Amino acid sequence: MADPSNDVVFASLGALRCECAKRLNLIEDGVYKFVWITQFPLFEYSQEEDRYVAKHHPFTAPMDEDIDLLEKDKKSCRAKAYDIVLNGSELGGGSIRINTPELQQSMFRALGFSDKDATERFGHLIEAFKYGAPPHGGIAYGLDRIVMHLAGLDTIRDVIAFPKVQNASELMTACPDVVDEKQLNELGIGIKA
Repeated sequence: MADPSNDVVFASLGALRCECAKRLNLIEDGVYKFVWITQFPLFEYSQEEDRYVAKHHPFTAPMDEDIDLLEKDKKSCRAKAYDIVLNGSELGGGSIRINTPELQQSMFRALGFSDKDATERFGHLIEAFKYGAPPHGGIAYGLDRIVMHLAGLDTIRDVIAFPKVQNASELMTACPDVVDEKQLNELGIGIKA
């Protein structure tokens, strides 16, 4: 039986579409097709937490026309977020950040923070916004992904110096590995058996 969550279904169908195109030779070598993906959902529902959580992080701004939906209709609220995609794989992503105290507090309320908890954890940010912050945002590109495309390879593992495997270990340096007591003390970490 298929997973009823849209994220799993959409990801599976997207992977199937790409695999079919590859097997049917529908993808022309040396052709680069770029697309910007915008207006992502601002929230996603967490089955584990039984509530809506920030899809990216709690500092991503909602689309201007969706601000009134922030605390009322999280499912319909879109983010000022964007990805650049080349031939079906993401090269980079970013967002425009919230820069006013009122909007940031509204976002925290939408995420279930009490005003007290939001102030304890992020009061410095809310206070700083009271003095004025310019609109700001950014984008981060994956150089490894760009090199993968330029080299005509199918996976970034082929262009990363020390790629991690499925269990997050890295085979060339046997990472993660044993950490000596001195390193643990420097970091203030204790191990409890």
